[in-house]
Amino acid sequence: MNRKEAAHAGGLGILNARKIWRAMGLPNMSADEVFFTERDSSALRRISGMVEGELITEEAALSLMRAMAQMSDRMVVWQVEAIVEDLVMHGGYSDAEARQELLELLPRIEADLEELLLYTWRRQLNGAVQRLAMRQERSAGSPRSGDVGDASASLPLARGIGFADMVSFTALSRKMNERTLAALVQRFEQRCAEVIASGGGRLIKTIGDEVMYMSESPQDGALIALALRRAIQEDQELPQTRVGFVWGRVLPRLGDLYGPTVNLASRLVALSEPGGVLVDASTAAVLDGDDRFVLKPQPPQSVRGFGDVRPVKISAGPGPQLEVDYE
Repeated sequence: MNRKEAAHAGGLGILNARKIWRAMGLPNMSADEVFFTERDSSALRRISGMVEGELITEEAALSLMRAMAQMSDRMVVWQVEAIVEDLVMHGGYSDAEARQELLELLPRIEADLEELLLYTWRRQLNGAVQRLAMRQERSAGSPRSGDVGDASASLPLARGIGFADMVSFTALSRKMNERTLAALVQRFEQRCAEVIASGGGRLIKTIGDEVMYMSESPQDGALIALALRRAIQEDQELPQTRVGFVWGRVLPRLGDLYGPTVNLASRLVALSEPGGVLVDASTAAVLDGDDRFVLKPQPPQSVRGFGDVRPVKISAGPGPQLEVDYE
C-alpha cells in the first residue's frame, strides 16, 4: 500500500499516521510509493485504539513508539554485527562473504529471534513491575536506610548511579587494530553486564570504554561497584577500571537517567585511582556501619559544578560480597 491507503486502513488520517511513522524513524514516502503492508495498518489501529480508549495520551503513544523504534534499531544492528562477526571468526568467511551469507541465514532464524525478543521483553517488563511493587511496599512502611532527604526532592526517584570505565583506553586504542579493539570493548561490556545483572542492578548504557548502571538500594549499588572492580582485575585480558558510585535522586527520561546524582557519579570516576572505587560523603554515610564495606575518606577535591567534594574510597569488608558465577 501507499501511505494514504495504509493510513486509511489503519483508521487514521494521513497527518496522524505520519506522526507515528516519524516517531518510528521511517523514511518519508512520496504519495505514490508502495511501501506499507497490512501489518503497518494493524499497528496504527493498535496505537490509535490505546489513545481513543483513553489508556494513554497521544504524546505518550508517540513516546512509546519512539522508544521501541530506537531500541529495536540498535538491537537489529547489534544482532547483525554479532552474526557477521561469528561467521568471520568461526566460519572462515571474509566480512563481505559473511554479510552475503547473513542474507541466507536470517530467514531461517527470523521466527526464533522474534519469539526470543517477545520473551526477553516480557521478562524485563516483569522485572520492572516487581521492582515497582517492592518499592511501593517499602514506602508504605517505615522509612528505610538510604532514603534521600529534601535537598533533591524535586527529582522523583531515589536510586544508586554508578559508572565504570577502563583505564588508559585512549592509549590502548592507538596500539590495537579495529577488530582487537572491538573485542576488548565487547569483553568489558559483557563482564560489566554480568556483574550488574547478578547484583540486581540495571545496565543503563554503554559509552565506548564506560558503562553506567543503576541500583535500587545504596548497598546493592556499592556491592556492584566492588564486584566490578574485582571482576575486571581478575580478567587478564582487560585493563584496570575506575568506578564511581552515588546514591541520590534522579530523573528518568527516554530510557536514560539525569540529574546531579548522575553527574557526580561520573565526576567521581575521574577522581578515582586505577582499580579504585569512590563514593561521595553522603553515600558513605548511608553505608557506614555495614560490615560489607570499608570506608576511607579522601582529601577534598574541587569538582566542576559541585565545588569541594569529599570523596570516600570504598573497599570490601569482612561481610558477604556479591559473587558472580561465570560457569
